[in-house]
Amino acid sequence: MKYYLRLLIFLIINFGALGIGTLLMNNGPTSEWYIKISKAPWTPPGWVFGFAWTTIMICFSFYMTKLTLIKNSKTVIILFVIQFILNVSWNYLFFNQHLVSLGMITLVLLLMIITLFTIRYTASMKRDTILILPYLLWLLVACSLNGYILINN
Repeated sequence: MKYYLRLLIFLIINFGALGIGTLLMNNGPTSEWYIKISKAPWTPPGWVFGFAWTTIMICFSFYMTKLTLIKNSKTVIILFVIQFILNVSWNYLFFNQHLVSLGMITLVLLLMIITLFTIRYTASMKRDTILILPYLLWLLVACSLNGYILINN
């Protein structure tokens, strides 16, 4: 029961982050600004972003549930909160304010946090470390996309 309650809480928080991010991005990918900028040739179609983030947040919720059952420490919670803030704020910085450089910095910091989770807790999480890998891989893609926009616009 404790596991399922914790999982539900992380699902609500993580999907809440996606919802808040969506609200903060204004028109986001449909805005005139985004449509007109030069984007990376490897930019996936729009539906991929929704699918990717849904998968990432489901996996990350399972990851955080397991991790907090094994290591329920202040450090884990602080890293999670920082991750939440960075994840949500990128949408506002990049899409709403068009601060591509600050968006890139935010993504790199988020990548560092997720990398820290991955490396620091691999011994504790063992095979469940695979649950954070979609987040880590997607952030590498996101950094390449944001970086391309930063350099080419």
